[in-house]
Amino acid sequence: MHPVLFEFDTPGFLRFLFSDTITVYTYGAMIALGALLGFAYTAWQARKQLNVPYETTNELILFILLFSIIGGKFFVIFEDFKGFLSDPGQLFRNFSSGFVFFGSLLFAIPTMLIFFKARKIQTLPMLDIMAITTCIVHGTGRIGCFMAGCCHGIPYDGFLSVVFTDPMCQADPLNTPLHPTQLYSVSLIYGIMAILLIVSRRKQFNGQIFLLYLILYSAGRMILEMFRGDLSRGYVIQDILTNSQFISIMVIIVAIYFYYKLYRKQAVKDK
Repeated sequence: MHPVLFEFDTPGFLRFLFSDTITVYTYGAMIALGALLGFAYTAWQARKQLNVPYETTNELILFILLFSIIGGKFFVIFEDFKGFLSDPGQLFRNFSSGFVFFGSLLFAIPTMLIFFKARKIQTLPMLDIMAITTCIVHGTGRIGCFMAGCCHGIPYDGFLSVVFTDPMCQADPLNTPLHPTQLYSVSLIYGIMAILLIVSRRKQFNGQIFLLYLILYSAGRMILEMFRGDLSRGYVIQDILTNSQFISIMVIIVAIYFYYKLYRKQAVKDK
């Protein structure tokens, strides 16, 4: 679609650091926008619900961003382990792309838990806030994916199909109708966010919103994987079960276990 948001000539005093032109990519811009919106929501709700200072929220977001980047890149290794062993440098040559969302999520969760404990923040209520934050950041980032052509779909000649023509797009093949899986994902994520906001008004127990997010997103991701065309993401069972589908199943099992456990615990308290 539009992988490049805009370009401008590098000011003369900066040309010793940069090339003659500076390019701002849409993917990176949308990630940055999502991070800003996510920070604003987290700071607002954490202060409102738990009296967490803005400075603490700022620290939290910075730690989450750092370890999400590390996790997203780390999980890329498993998509093509042999390729990584033969050329480890490929992991960093194109640092603005090639992230695995589940890698980011699975690194972000322990980061949050450690941070909450260190700062003496109520863990389960804060995780519920972070579920909405994750939807904001992830949904906005997926719009960036659509613009960049990454995470594209399989060939599809229907009324919802999209055609990527820009040579800088990562979609493969170009000039071919494809499933707009990025937009499917955006719809899924924002739909889940709407459900979470509705449920949060009558929350039954702390942690419910976060666990519900994990269950709903993982279930939706399993379906979305069937329409994905970027086959380099890897399989646990070739052509049957992708890495992301396998992780989704594991996440759903663990989330349902804790959902039931916390629900029963709250039911006992209410008796």
